[in-house]
Amino acid sequence: MDDISSYKHELINRISPIVDKLFQTNSLYQVKLDKDEMLEMLVSLFGKFSPEEMRAITDKELTKRIDSILVLEAVSGTLNDLTPEEIEIFDAAVEGR
Repeated sequence: MDDISSYKHELINRISPIVDKLFQTNSLYQVKLDKDEMLEMLVSLFGKFSPEEMRAITDKELTKRIDSILVLEAVSGTLNDLTPEEIEIFDAAVEGR
């Protein structure tokens, strides 16, 4: 196995249990996100780091980063589901009107 595929394998082995755990404890993720799709996206994203950089990130920190990314993915998808009236209400709330 070449270095790239063994590193990808290492990423999957490290990220997959975190994604599983976050999905188990967050119903928003279960409803809004495709777990396999998110895992693939995260492996690709974190694959931009060198193996040394990835190994330097603690599991706790990695979990926080992954959770933040999943929240963003779930919420951005939610905004796409809103009606124009709901978007107006959301915009007003964000702007503090």
